[in-house]
Amino acid sequence: MAVRGVHIKIENLNHRYSAKGPVTFDRVNVEAGPGEALVVIGRSGCGKSTLLHILAGLLNPTSGTVHLDGTRVKGPSPRWVMMFQAPHLFPWMKVSQNVGIGLRFARWPEKKIRERVAEALSLVELEEHANDNVQDLSGGQQQRVALARSLVMEPELLLLDEPFSALDAFTRASLQKDVRSIAKRLGFNLMMVTHDIDEAVLMADRALVMAGAPGKIVHDLKIDLKDPREREDPEVQATRSRLMQIFHEAANSPSGGAERVVGHESVLETNPAVNL
Repeated sequence: MAVRGVHIKIENLNHRYSAKGPVTFDRVNVEAGPGEALVVIGRSGCGKSTLLHILAGLLNPTSGTVHLDGTRVKGPSPRWVMMFQAPHLFPWMKVSQNVGIGLRFARWPEKKIRERVAEALSLVELEEHANDNVQDLSGGQQQRVALARSLVMEPELLLLDEPFSALDAFTRASLQKDVRSIAKRLGFNLMMVTHDIDEAVLMADRALVMAGAPGKIVHDLKIDLKDPREREDPEVQATRSRLMQIFHEAANSPSGGAERVVGHESVLETNPAVNL
């Protein structure tokens, strides 16, 4: 399975759900190179899931633009694929049928579908369940089916809307590690939203802290840790503490924190103690 990443450029993005409604987020600017893993972390209601839906082409921004390799995002595309909190599988279908559904809609030849589905199931370690009905699988296995269904399209960008939040801690940790590993192996970009500090540290190359009302990206922290990442690692724990401090400072600031950006570092001017 040959996949490559994409250059992401989000410029002056604004959103509100109605002309008279409140602003969801304001002047969001983000840039990422091919293969980067970005995790947007913030409290509920700050606009992080809305931002992800705009990147997926499922919502239109009020103003501003999103470009992937110079192509403006105006709607859904197999080049960028989104995973949701629930796997949204077809319960009457087998695992292999669920994974290959997008290829069948695209009218791929059956032989090619079987090959690509087998490859995707191998990546998520579900080969032996190919002929099982999805209703017979655990919640974690169902999310692996949803992941395989995303990977089978060979996307340049995988968007994750808290897809592990309903899983038990052990399954969640396993999927966090596997998704990051697969993304790095195949070279595609990840962009994920979460309110879980640990998840951000374990999965991100950069953690973007979103805060305020309307929401703003108030901090951009580079997470330079070796893979595979383990929660018990002292460097992981130190990074977690640092991100937790930044997150609380941003969340508790009346304005969400004034921002100035230098390269891939964003500095909260409200508290010099947390400057990078």
